[in-house]
Amino acid sequence: MSDDRPTSRNPGKKSFFERLGDAFTGEPKDSDELLAIVHAAHKNDILDDDSLRIIQGAMNVSDLHVRDIMIPRSQMVSLELDETIKQWTSKIVSSGHSRFPVFGENPDEIIGVLLAKDMLSLSLKNDFSESDMQKQMKGIIRSVTFVPESKRVNVLLRDFRSNRNHMAIVVDEYRGIAGLVTIEDVLEEIVGEIEDEHDDEAVTNITPNGAGAFIVQALTPIESFNEHFNTEFSNEEFDTIGGIVMHEFGCVPKRDDTIDLGDLKLRVTTADNRRVRAFEVSPRID
Repeated sequence: MSDDRPTSRNPGKKSFFERLGDAFTGEPKDSDELLAIVHAAHKNDILDDDSLRIIQGAMNVSDLHVRDIMIPRSQMVSLELDETIKQWTSKIVSSGHSRFPVFGENPDEIIGVLLAKDMLSLSLKNDFSESDMQKQMKGIIRSVTFVPESKRVNVLLRDFRSNRNHMAIVVDEYRGIAGLVTIEDVLEEIVGEIEDEHDDEAVTNITPNGAGAFIVQALTPIESFNEHFNTEFSNEEFDTIGGIVMHEFGCVPKRDDTIDLGDLKLRVTTADNRRVRAFEVSPRID
């Protein structure tokens, strides 16, 4: 009996990995050639849309820095050490998050991270008074990891995996708190948006940022933007304010790039090499 066996149930049809291997026979010299081969594989139905997006996302991650994907400080849901347990519980339940930075005596002093499951476990096992519970809560706050804004996202992902951390606090060049980043933020750059049961809830697209400025999500509908800022931008060509901003820039802007729209000044606060995520809106001062 011959030992030669077909590699699949259908000898006349190559497997996905065999076809993908054929597509890479050209031995690409750089990332641009590799990307061209990937697109050719997609065009020839070797890769489906999801596979193409994941491969592109994985390739793009090495070009991104933490500042490109982080959650800005103004949008962080955090806890304060001197708050009551009731206040903590309210924030945890309303946000739907599982990890929370805990601030100490001032806004730049993050003393640790609280896991919601730790708080729940402590609450179920014990029947403490408010003051005793407060002391116990301090004991379950976990250590915090700090990362610079300039750290590359692919390196951050490797660190997350090796250290088994799911959240890091992002600091700027002066060691001030710039925001936070989670492993989900990194994975979404590779596989696309990851929705959970809390993503169906209403999202605050426009939030005050102090001194008359606002943080606006790029996906804010133009109608909502017009209503809030008393503007009259058309929604015939674009559905979201992010579409208008991208069109006005003529390219994908970088963090801190600014542009004037009517009587408003927009400064990009969160962006990657594919899209704008959020920007700060303030009155234009001539």
